[in-house]
Amino acid sequence: MGHATYTGILALTLAVAPVAAQELILTILPVRTSFEIDNQPVAITASGSISRISHGGGEEVFRLRVTADLADLQANMTAILRAQLDRSERCGDRIAIQSATLAPADPGALLTTRLHYERWACVKALGKQITSRLAGGDALVKVKITPTVEADRGVKLEAEVGEIEADGSLGELLRSGSLGDALRQKIRTSLESALEKGAANLNAALPPAAQSYAAIRGAAFRDAGAGRLDVVLVGEIRIPDAQVPSLLDQIKQRAASR
Repeated sequence: MGHATYTGILALTLAVAPVAAQELILTILPVRTSFEIDNQPVAITASGSISRISHGGGEEVFRLRVTADLADLQANMTAILRAQLDRSERCGDRIAIQSATLAPADPGALLTTRLHYERWACVKALGKQITSRLAGGDALVKVKITPTVEADRGVKLEAEVGEIEADGSLGELLRSGSLGDALRQKIRTSLESALEKGAANLNAALPPAAQSYAAIRGAAFRDAGAGRLDVVLVGEIRIPDAQVPSLLDQIKQRAASR
């Protein structure tokens, strides 16, 4: 099928931006999907665009840009971190997440967590096990989050512990001890799990004809205003010429169903 036919099909489905004759710009209409993190449902609404970069060698190459609304993830951050981080060991660490907020902080995001922590030790005396609290208190921990994309691992996060507010021995444990490292790792793992599941679900935003040909090359958080956080994924779609009519037809069907 030639370029003129592509343009003809597209004209029936979408408004085409006034660009050079050889370029096609396709709109990905908003698609809402949901997934679960530790039995906590999270919804993501994604939309975007596909714009043609080149045509040759029997394939079309499109630039892909998808923007996902993370407002529901933000609303559920406390429950998500509680499921991952809360613990109550008789002889060891006891952690209770009190609240967690995820907010835009250019060029990434800032996770602010309030928690209560206690460390308990157990000793045997006169045939009995006695528990003793070694340290404890409330703390506020801020972690800077930056998304990256790794070719073999998908969307990953860089997590840097920022401001920590805690008194005495608890503050030292969080700033320089193993507790701070463990919390940072668990926070990063929790968010990565959420973003990985979200990224997998974002595939549903693409027309089926494009899904197996799409590759994500970059990711960034974006301030969507009023405290709302988006994640923007960019990449490309390398699709055989034979599949392009199906791609355009599927976009037409979605537009018609709105």
